[in-house]
Amino acid sequence: MFKKKQRLQSAQDPVVVQLQSIVGEEDVLYRYEDLVAYECDGYTIHRGIPRAVVFPDSTAEVSAVVKYLHQQQIPFIPRGAGTGLSGGAIPQNNEVIISLVRMKKLLEVDLHNRYAVVEPGFVNLKLTNAIADKGYYYAPDPSSQYACTIGGNVAENAGGAHCLKYGVTTNHVLGMELVLSNGDIIEVGGVPDMPGYDLMGLLTGSEGTLAIVTKIKVRILKTPEQKKTVMAYFDKVQDASHAVSDIIAAGIVPAALEMMDKVAIEAVEAANFPVGHPRDIEAVLLLAVDGISAGIDDQIAEVVEVCRKHHVREVKVAQTPEEAARWWANRKTAFGAMGAISPDYLVQDGVIPRSRLPEVLARIREISERSGLRIANVFHAGDGNLHPLILFDSRKPGETDLAVKVGSEVLKVCADVGGSITGEHGVGIEKKEEMRFVFTDEEIEAQLQIRDVFNPQQLLNPDKLFPTPGKCAEVKQAANK
Repeated sequence: MFKKKQRLQSAQDPVVVQLQSIVGEEDVLYRYEDLVAYECDGYTIHRGIPRAVVFPDSTAEVSAVVKYLHQQQIPFIPRGAGTGLSGGAIPQNNEVIISLVRMKKLLEVDLHNRYAVVEPGFVNLKLTNAIADKGYYYAPDPSSQYACTIGGNVAENAGGAHCLKYGVTTNHVLGMELVLSNGDIIEVGGVPDMPGYDLMGLLTGSEGTLAIVTKIKVRILKTPEQKKTVMAYFDKVQDASHAVSDIIAAGIVPAALEMMDKVAIEAVEAANFPVGHPRDIEAVLLLAVDGISAGIDDQIAEVVEVCRKHHVREVKVAQTPEEAARWWANRKTAFGAMGAISPDYLVQDGVIPRSRLPEVLARIREISERSGLRIANVFHAGDGNLHPLILFDSRKPGETDLAVKVGSEVLKVCADVGGSITGEHGVGIEKKEEMRFVFTDEEIEAQLQIRDVFNPQQLLNPDKLFPTPGKCAEVKQAANK
């Protein structure tokens, strides 16, 4: 009875009727049972039901939808695949969701000039798959690259294992087409060294609060001549951490340099892609070196020697591409693998200086022991981007709130050592109050003034990214306890 009433009310909603007139009746969701699928993204602790979900299939339709919502003063949220981990696509006040998943074309590939043009709903991994046979690839590789969209990667400035050598998304965006909060369409970038302000740098990582990206021109790279992967097992996390610093200090810039601790190893070995990690070790390093064939073996030999200097139990080099692929699949499924050892988990995304890694891991261990919640550490060790996974059981009263508190404590540790509260997952809902750990009130206000230029009425993804006004003293007091 309730659902029938909800369906009737929604069908008569003039907003739904108008949106249907723009994109078609079949391309607007309004029934409760359909909307519930959009109540959260990859951050599931907070949830909210949107007023409707609309599926434009062109920039013109996005513009028309936004112009109508702007005219009616109805807030709206752009959404990609929903793999975001900070709640950036979660409706909080009955917003309309503009889903870009139907804008999924690969529009152009120019191998001579090494770029591709995609729509925002184009899945990350599909770009590399589309050009691999021509000897090219797309470097940014988030763990969710099989599902996440390039538009979402732009919104969050996503990274991945290869960001150590090749950089995050902003280093690969050459141009964008955008729909502004009033529905106007503009283009930024497109050619190297454009005069004026770096709007692409500003918009990449703005988490859907400044504009909606409807077309992206990205850099593609030539596939390296050779790539080799090393796996190293350590009995102490401190030894693995010092090995990371010494590898970089030796002048080697790995394509990727990843680490997992004992709890993370337990999870990945219990899940879909086990590779036989010893269960009693404290840390595993996974490293890839790529480039021209000449010199690769010398770099690998130096990596092995550094590991041996730091009491490695075992270090081995993948003998085939298939073996290396299994090792990387094991690492890339680490987040999802937590489900094999815990009913729920909350993933954090702090950044620290590499030299502070042993200290920070020790402090995270202290937080874990004090709270009683296990914490698995999976991280891009080479550039200091940590992903502590806080394991909890939402069925137990108070554990969800405790997990959130523990996550905030971990981020405070990262900020205290000169790091940041996010490296690639974004701020969204989850970490907006923790922005005060790294910015003063004056610095936050300066950013809000920039937001107001693009989004003056706060219709575009409202109440995300920045702290709630008036909470400054409360957050600081809690952080200093």
